[in-house]
Amino acid sequence: MTKQIRTILIAILAMLALNSPAAAQLAVGDKAPVFTTKAAMAGTEFGYSLAMALRKGPVVLYFYPKAFTHGCTLEANQFADAMPDFKAAGATVMGLSNDNIETLKRFSREECRDAFPVGVASDGLISDYQVGSEGSRLASRVSFVISQDGRVHYVYASADYRAHVRQTLASVRGLAKSAAK
Repeated sequence: MTKQIRTILIAILAMLALNSPAAAQLAVGDKAPVFTTKAAMAGTEFGYSLAMALRKGPVVLYFYPKAFTHGCTLEANQFADAMPDFKAAGATVMGLSNDNIETLKRFSREECRDAFPVGVASDGLISDYQVGSEGSRLASRVSFVISQDGRVHYVYASADYRAHVRQTLASVRGLAKSAAK
């Protein structure tokens, strides 16, 4: 299979995933499933633990269908640009897809701009967070804000990548304000 045909097939699968209804994802107030996975940041592989990340503050977990597809690339660019704002609000960001670790190493450098990690969302993790697209192994585009107590504080589900950063950042800022009271 040529690289061009493979790229076209991946794009078609991603579009199908974006247009397939997602299962009912976790709801606000639900306990977020803790997990460990392979991750990459700045092209370097490491082990990621949600439990460890939550010790530092709230976590934005954003699931996306496929690295290097149009919407997923633009979403990663937006998260990278907003990382100073997330850090100022005390939150970390983790992108998750069903891509393999080698692809994510490249994606973390080229599209996440070395600003935040991306990890492997296994079928089990996609199932635990209920973000699978019907008939596909790809994740739907769903963002979660997980508060430090491990509960889902906010959920934003939309196939359109454009509001995920704005919506999750507003939620994180709201969490920071309520914690300061």
